[in-house]
Amino acid sequence: MKKKRSMGFAAVILAMALLFAGCGQTEIKTESTGTESAASESAKTESTESKSTQAESSTAASEAEDETPVHVLALKGPTAMGMVKMMSDNDSKESPADTFELAAAPDEVSAKLVQGEVDIAAVPANLASVLYNKTNGGVQVLAVNTLGVLYIVEDGDTVHSIADLKGRTIYASGKGATPEYALNYILEKNGLVPGEDVMIEWKSEHAECVAALAEDADGIAMLPQPFVTTAQAKKETLRTALDLTEEWNKIQESEGAASTLVTGVTVVRTAFAKEHPKAVAEFMEAYQASVSYVTENTDEAAKLIGDYDIVPEAVAKKALPACNIVCITDDEMKEKLSGYLGVLKDQNPEAVGGELPGDDFYYSE
Repeated sequence: MKKKRSMGFAAVILAMALLFAGCGQTEIKTESTGTESAASESAKTESTESKSTQAESSTAASEAEDETPVHVLALKGPTAMGMVKMMSDNDSKESPADTFELAAAPDEVSAKLVQGEVDIAAVPANLASVLYNKTNGGVQVLAVNTLGVLYIVEDGDTVHSIADLKGRTIYASGKGATPEYALNYILEKNGLVPGEDVMIEWKSEHAECVAALAEDADGIAMLPQPFVTTAQAKKETLRTALDLTEEWNKIQESEGAASTLVTGVTVVRTAFAKEHPKAVAEFMEAYQASVSYVTENTDEAAKLIGDYDIVPEAVAKKALPACNIVCITDDEMKEKLSGYLGVLKDQNPEAVGGELPGDDFYYSE
């Protein structure tokens, strides 16, 4: 991203141009003694130079406005991982053009977006829809940044399909939130009734799920990345049995649909996008390059992720390939995200803010 230019400098140029133009015209009047033709020509020249200077000043002001800095906020976890290269590039500049913050909780992101303290943020996909509805279209989604990160794990080798979950108990966290709705959708579409065919024991934290596995030899758990990798580092016999993103996609393919399980999106304040389209375009160009770097350079990206204290480097190195970091935009973004939000609405309308977002929710240049 380019550095912000000083609006004050352009204003000084303009003021000086007007001052010089005024002085020139005064001199023409006092020296007009039979040489009116020469004075007139001089006045024309001064006027032309003044207009040219004003035009240049106006252009400089316009460029400074277009090159405004962007204030970015992301949640610690997979939704922030794709940004680490652009964060590093920005911080390495002598005068960083943009600001990046990391937050621990969604509520912090929501408050700063609504109050206009940040311009762009990486947030849970359903939170973007909730904010859109609560602010009457005050946010737009720029990209899907993370697909599903939910996995079924077990300490054994008994689960190889959704059908194998019948009669089992799943330890999970996220009741009343998107993990519950995603799991219910997948179970129901595979002919299993949650609470009857499959028991789900809800825990308040992921660590409690892992602890329950240690006490239940037949237990299985639903965990997100990178916590799966963290748990496996503590208990090497834990096996990733099912990728719930793949299971979601199987359902969609069988129904001729194209949504997918989505964890996070990158949003922009609608007012900021309208006022600074160039800044948004430049951000997206850098963001796409950052995601490509992260997905193609695991070791280097893992180090940056550790440096920014998102997750430890060793965990990031193993977890990154399973975190589904992406940068999906435009029509594909709308297709995948709208279908996902539709599933959530069917499970619980409040999960998306009561109603599905309108077409203006999906940013388009």
